[in-house]
Amino acid sequence: MKALLFLFVLVASGLPNISYSQNDSQNSQQSVRIQGTVKWFNDQKGYGFITRDGGNDIFVHYTAIQGNAYKSLFEGQTVEFSVVLGPKGEVATNVVPLN
Repeated sequence: MKALLFLFVLVASGLPNISYSQNDSQNSQQSVRIQGTVKWFNDQKGYGFITRDGGNDIFVHYTAIQGNAYKSLFEGQTVEFSVVLGPKGEVATNVVPLN
């Protein structure tokens, strides 16, 4: 009965976000940085997709773009980012334009 209650509470509270991470030499966690190319980004809607180098497309929202300037990306731009698992799949976070 306790196991069933625990399972119910776990499902009701939602599953935590999962991020890809690795331990550095000081035993603290940092996100694995991935490079990719912007497939497309819509400035009016504030989102688009990044194609991971050698992989699939990752959703990106303008709030994930780092920097003080206008938060936008352009098609073909090279970026570095981390990935978290959102409600609908993988999502780019901490996106840094490289060019």
